[in-house]
Amino acid sequence: MFVGRKNELKSLNESYSTGAFQFPVIYGRRRVGKTTLINEFCKDKRTIYFAAIQSTEKENLKILSAQIIPVLAPNAPDNPFSSFSDAVDFIFDRAIKEHFVFVIDEYPYLAKSHTAVSSILQAAIDKYHENSKLFLILCGSSMSFMEKQVLGYKSPLYGRRTAQYKLQPFDYFESAKMLKGFSNEDKIALYSVTGGIPEYLSRIDRNLSVKENINNLFFSPAGRLFEEPENLLKQELKIPETYNAIIAAIASGRNKVNEISTKVGIETSQCSKMLLTLTELGLVRKEYPITEARSKKTIYHLDDWMFIFWYRFVLPELSRINAGLGKAACEEMFKGQFGSHIGFAFETCAIQYMWRAMKKNILPVSLRKIGRWWGNNQKERREEEIDIVAFSDNKAFFGECKWRNEKTGIDVLNDLERKAGLFTEFSDISYILFSKSPFTKSLSDIAGKRKDVILVDLNKIFRI
Repeated sequence: MFVGRKNELKSLNESYSTGAFQFPVIYGRRRVGKTTLINEFCKDKRTIYFAAIQSTEKENLKILSAQIIPVLAPNAPDNPFSSFSDAVDFIFDRAIKEHFVFVIDEYPYLAKSHTAVSSILQAAIDKYHENSKLFLILCGSSMSFMEKQVLGYKSPLYGRRTAQYKLQPFDYFESAKMLKGFSNEDKIALYSVTGGIPEYLSRIDRNLSVKENINNLFFSPAGRLFEEPENLLKQELKIPETYNAIIAAIASGRNKVNEISTKVGIETSQCSKMLLTLTELGLVRKEYPITEARSKKTIYHLDDWMFIFWYRFVLPELSRINAGLGKAACEEMFKGQFGSHIGFAFETCAIQYMWRAMKKNILPVSLRKIGRWWGNNQKERREEEIDIVAFSDNKAFFGECKWRNEKTGIDVLNDLERKAGLFTEFSDISYILFSKSPFTKSLSDIAGKRKDVILVDLNKIFRI
């Protein structure tokens, strides 16, 4: 079943319907669903689908030829093309009269095996595009390569693409479409371990509980996600061991560059460069208090919930898991800190809800920025944190997220109002509270009377 990506699919189909030359670039991290989107788009269209492999130029040309022949030249002999240039020219020439799709998946593999391929495509595009009906798709998982070597200014293909799609993981709402049969609470829990990656979500067994699924996926040596982070790093990075150490340091609570570099044992300058690479891969994010454009309070967080979960709970238990004691480790995690992990993920879901609510005009204002805030309360001489601060000009929303079994009451609102008093730049202030459990009657009564208080429980967060 195809889930999500409605906007991307609609855009691709609208481009195809023009009948003119189109060159969309589709990229994003591994397992995010790029090939699934392409297959859905191509299922009712004449298509040459070429998935490049990590091999030689000759082997990739052989694979491409085998894809061209049944679509455009069924009577041609095997391996009719002597070079990629010949194959590309043949495709573009046929596309003058015929409308079809040509997909090159895992383009970075092809470019590595044949460094001239971008220039070959550039020459063909420049020669044929005005009269061509070709729908050319380049797709790749190496985001740094796609952004620099395909979309970047120095690339031979720069300026040729007609559209680009950087696929992101599903948010909690889209993820839930792949988790039918689970409770809303369970859907948040499963989002917190899959990070909205479609391939991981597809591995969830609806006939098993959350605990059983997590145990099977992560806490067994045969589990699909048992070695996933390490495998991804090996595929994407030249020195995965050092990057692995950096991610582990962040997961353990080291959030500043000097703390991370000291923990890993590398120079600060090298650490900064490697953090930038991890940021480009979507695994790490650079964060500062949302109301500050630039800040010395900059910290680093992992930006992938599967990675966060794995490094926090699986990595420390590798020995026990390999010894056949993974189930015991999983049981201990559920009795221990797993709830707090879901709580942090719930904050991400709340922010995603607010963006969705603005798109649907459910929130009464349009907000420009949404994020976390932390800083000093000089009056009370202590550090303060606010789960959500969303603002635009003089308008602001202050939010709190509670992932706990007891009801959320008026004390949470009162404390949030106290923290909001630290901000003098906003004259129009509202409050939004998110809660796993129901709200108390007194808080619900207040929200019913005040236009500046919004309450969002688990049912409401999934009704948007």
